[in-house]
Amino acid sequence: MSAAFPAAIVKRFDETNVVEIETVSAKGTTHSVKIWIVVVDEVPYVRSVRGPKGRWYRELLARGEGAVVARGTRTAVKAKHDSTKAAIDGTSDALRRKYKTSGASLASMLRADVLDTTVRLEPA
Repeated sequence: MSAAFPAAIVKRFDETNVVEIETVSAKGTTHSVKIWIVVVDEVPYVRSVRGPKGRWYRELLARGEGAVVARGTRTAVKAKHDSTKAAIDGTSDALRRKYKTSGASLASMLRADVLDTTVRLEPA
């Protein structure tokens, strides 16, 4: 079984609409980009709107770790690609609930070509 984030961190992720994800390239350059985050059954998930071409997505999975900055607090994370039906459907449902007024941006996160970029975040 995977380790869980403390409840306060899960709550912060759940209540923050836009977070920054920090990743490091193969050359050692740190990148930070704003993304959406959702919580499914007390587990945070992220998804790449650019699909597998998204830089943060590629860097996060290549290293297996990064950080999420939510409300000014940085949290180190481990990343696990999760292509299970439960993770994809749960993340999609959570995105629909959390970002229901986001129109085209929400639709972009639910396209078939990005569903397989669902990433489970765990404590580092």
